[in-house]
Amino acid sequence: MFIASVVVSALLALATAFSGYGKLTRNPQVVEPLTTKLGVPERLVPVLGTLLVAGAVGTVVGIWWAPIGIAATGCFVLYFLGAIITHLRAKDWPGVGPTGGLMLLSAAALVLRVLSL
Repeated sequence: MFIASVVVSALLALATAFSGYGKLTRNPQVVEPLTTKLGVPERLVPVLGTLLVAGAVGTVVGIWWAPIGIAATGCFVLYFLGAIITHLRAKDWPGVGPTGGLMLLSAAALVLRVLSL
C-alpha cells in the first residue's frame, strides 16, 4: 500500500507543482482563462499558485511524515472542489473534467496515505 501511496503522491505533486509554476510565472496560457473565462481576479492568481506549490511540497514531505501528507492531500481535495465549483458557476464544462481528475487524484493520495499508516 505504501508504494501505491508514493506513486500517487508523486503524480499529484508533479501535476500541482507544474500548475502552480504556471500561475506564479503568470503564464498567459494559464492566467488568461482564469481571469476571463472563470472570473478569478488577477491579484489572486499568485495566491493560487503559491497554494499549489506549497501543497506539492507538503505532499512530497508527507511521504516521510504522514501528518503533513494527510494535511496536504486533504487541502488539495478542498482546493479542487472549489475549482470545480468555480468551473461550474462559469459554465466552463470542459474545465470540469481535468479539475475533477485532479480532485480524484488528491482523494486517492489522501486515502492511500491514511491506509499506509
